Amino acid sequence: ESHSESRKYRSKIVKEIFLGITFLGIGLWAWNEKFSVFLGIIFFLELTAGVLAFVFKDWIKDQLYFFINNNIRAYRDDIDLQNLIDFTQEYWQCCGAFGADDWNLNIYFNCTDSNASRERCGVPFSCCTKDPAEDVINTQCGYDARQKPEVDQQIVIYTKGCVPQFEKWLQDNLTIVAGIFIGIALLQIFGICLAQNLVSDIEAVRASW
Repeated sequence: ESHSESRKYRSKIVKEIFLGITFLGIGLWAWNEKFSVFLGIIFFLELTAGVLAFVFKDWIKDQLYFFINNNIRAYRDDIDLQNLIDFTQEYWQCCGAFGADDWNLNIYFNCTDSNASRERCGVPFSCCTKDPAEDVINTQCGYDARQKPEVDQQIVIYTKGCVPQFEKWLQDNLTIVAGIFIGIALLQIFGICLAQNLVSDIEAVRASW
């Protein structure tokens, strides 16, 4: 009797394991079916975005210009936004969207006679050219910078805008940028192929039951 009960118990365990594997296989098939479709949709959207970015590059350039100038207006109103602009100008070695005079849009930096700010006709410190010998940032280096002749301005601050600098960076690093996007696309295609192969294997196992 004990032997019979043990056999029934083992039979029950085998059935439960079999059912578990069956449900797991069905779940994996459903998940991978959705996963491959999901990857396909993402790949299509990325391809579409790349084509649209090339076709509407002038529109994107205008939107970037408006975005930077709107942020210049709100430079002192949001510390996070301020840090973002400072990082952008330091990294790209630029000032304003198309030049340092874009800072006339800010109430603290504009050159109007009614502006009583000490930063009048100046630019943020992130526009200043950096001296490698200086360890401490001079936050007042941009004061009165735009009152100087243009030749003297180029010594003290970056005079090129961030939009042209970004375009130049893209042109200089076009191969790297294209390689990254192609690499991502190939990984996604590889993922789709793996998902489809797994679905085919699961279907083949199910067909043999």
